[in-house]
Amino acid sequence: MTTEPPTSLPGLDLDALARHLSTGPLTGELFPGGRSNLTYRVTDGTTRWVLRRPPLGHVLATAHDMSREFRVISALADTAVPVPRAYRLVDDTAVIGAPFYLMEEMPGVALRERSQAPWLNSEKATVLSRKLVDVLAELHCVDPESVGLGDFGRPEGFLARQVKRWGKQLDASRSRDLPGIDDLRDKLAGTVPDSPRVAIIHGDYRLDNALVTDSPLRISAVLDWEMATLGDPLADLGLLYVYWQGLGVDNDPITGSVPSMPGFLSADELVARYTARTGTDTSGLGWYIAFGYFKLAVIVEGIHYRFAGGNTVGAGFEKLGAFTVPLVRQGLAAAHKEL
Repeated sequence: MTTEPPTSLPGLDLDALARHLSTGPLTGELFPGGRSNLTYRVTDGTTRWVLRRPPLGHVLATAHDMSREFRVISALADTAVPVPRAYRLVDDTAVIGAPFYLMEEMPGVALRERSQAPWLNSEKATVLSRKLVDVLAELHCVDPESVGLGDFGRPEGFLARQVKRWGKQLDASRSRDLPGIDDLRDKLAGTVPDSPRVAIIHGDYRLDNALVTDSPLRISAVLDWEMATLGDPLADLGLLYVYWQGLGVDNDPITGSVPSMPGFLSADELVARYTARTGTDTSGLGWYIAFGYFKLAVIVEGIHYRFAGGNTVGAGFEKLGAFTVPLVRQGLAAAHKEL
């Protein structure tokens, strides 16, 4: 007895997509690990695509803009920043029920757990750490005007707007008491620093938003550009620091415990390399680290909100809500240390 391949996946009608693309029957699968926009591998047996669409259900305003993702990876195609080739943007929600875009499938693995990289010895971990920072430095050194992204954001007042924006996201996803989160928001709002310069920022830069290949050891692509804009590059660095440090516990759900493997640079060493590569003054990074913890706490709480409402697809969502308050505590500690 044979089983017919599915004609639809959660959030994706494969028959409707095939009609839109004028292809033969499509098969596909949902990539694991995505906790915001949904990502699928799709093929007609000859050509393979990766499709991105917003999450199901509760969607916060401006947080899941497919056109922004498509625009930024298209603009970066000929730079030193590794990105997939962007193929097609579809704004018509009648096709699959939401906007989406198609891009090239790139080789490599998004490292979320130690078990994914048995080949990653201490020497390779050191090299990979450096490459991760170097790609971020390359991104922040791209002139936005030169790649057609001069109007991609509003850099003036960026940090103050970010605190306000994520505060609004919090309020839109608030369904329970979260001790300390309003104190953290108030501390950040009252101590906004002056930005050193303007850059294209990724908005969620971390190891598992990059694809890593073993031979050769390289970052083949940076993914998940949904929060990209023009703004303060230290916001990316501060958030990378948060993802690297995590909660400092065994089986850390934020880091996946990958950065604690032998050979990986410490978070402070990442900052030192970035400083050397870009010449940016990173002495005031503490505020950005505190903001990174706040932003991540709001993101996690939004995922918890969607899970509680039955509007998530994938595994592991039921556990994330337990980490909102620990993230807030880390953010408050960073804020107090900075002040």
